[in-house]
Amino acid sequence: MGEKRADVWSHPQLVSTVAAGDWGAVFRTYRQLTGMSQTQLGERVGLVQPEVSNIERGRRHVTSVEVRQRIVEGLRVPAHLLGTDRPGADSPVPALAGPGPDEDLLARVTSVVDGEHPVDAATLDWLDRLLAEHRRAEDEIGSRPLAALMRQQLRTVVDLYGSARGPLAGRVVRLASEHAQFLAWMAQDQGKTAAALAWYDRSHEWALEAGDANMAATTLSMKAHMAWSGGRGDRCVRLAEAARWSAPGTSLGVQGMAAQMAARGHALSGDADDAERLLDEAQELINRAARRREDEPPWMYFYGETWFTLQRGMAALHLRDGKAAVRHLTAGLAALPDDYRRDKTWYRACLAHALAEAGEASHAASVALAIVPDAAEIGRPHAWNELHTVAAALMRRGAREARQLVATLRTYD
Repeated sequence: MGEKRADVWSHPQLVSTVAAGDWGAVFRTYRQLTGMSQTQLGERVGLVQPEVSNIERGRRHVTSVEVRQRIVEGLRVPAHLLGTDRPGADSPVPALAGPGPDEDLLARVTSVVDGEHPVDAATLDWLDRLLAEHRRAEDEIGSRPLAALMRQQLRTVVDLYGSARGPLAGRVVRLASEHAQFLAWMAQDQGKTAAALAWYDRSHEWALEAGDANMAATTLSMKAHMAWSGGRGDRCVRLAEAARWSAPGTSLGVQGMAAQMAARGHALSGDADDAERLLDEAQELINRAARRREDEPPWMYFYGETWFTLQRGMAALHLRDGKAAVRHLTAGLAALPDDYRRDKTWYRACLAHALAEAGEASHAASVALAIVPDAAEIGRPHAWNELHTVAAALMRRGAREARQLVATLRTYD
């Protein structure tokens, strides 16, 4: 569970490379001093190994503010080396919704994180709450503003493992698994498939180590979701079924999520009978889970009848039942809270697609045009690509509204 790193930032060669803004030299020197591979360094800063190699060789220059910030946070470059002693006041990450820790808890958490005291339950309780708040923030603002912050938070959790003893060590591993799963979801949301798969694998490994059947099954269900997103219905079904049989003892909600994921895989492959059978099974599990919410893991906070209705709509869309898709998606969206901004954008794009397939061109265009700004801001690549699919569907049908949607999308492309 993570290695202790020496204080490399006092090394004069590393300091001079940062001062010169030579990130290729920073990578090379940092790896020489720590013994890291390019792959390991890439995991720290959110880059794949070929990108790290290209930066080191000067084939790619770091010009993006976002990439630079990931490097700074991932390698923990001291603020004084960057000419600033505090984060920028215009950080895109909003404050957490809940109150911060009181002075005593803040002092305790700080002393644990700084390595002055061993891990205690109060610190882990606070980190649990912090993760829950970030999950809810991501629903509203999307994954991009939070990804670097969550990588830093995971490193903090991993660094606590060395001082954890007994049951607390298991809690640290479980918490690390939850962070890795959240990072995987955010990478998936940004279309970074390789990074998402790597984080899901890491989360699954830690879940097994911690004996957390719910998270072990969830990571497989989410990999099934990735297969579905990539148009691979058979693989989606296999991974969803693996989530069901490989982790016995999971909660009813986790079982229901795996069942509906398998149903969506069958629907994608055109297997209507299996899709409907599994959707019915999933609905029964989810209804039972709703009566015992206290038994569900914290990351299942969003999953209930509303989300299941939306999933029925997605399955109907795959099965080319436009009217059923419109009915389910409309009902689900009506019940979805406004603070799920990212998800509302996605499902509205799917509703526009269903309307277009059902021959309701005017209504489809109206729904699509209304969400273009949100899709451009927090819905790339998935909701954004779906809107392009809607435009293509309208054009195939010769709908006059297609031109307006195409023109609007171009203004944001």
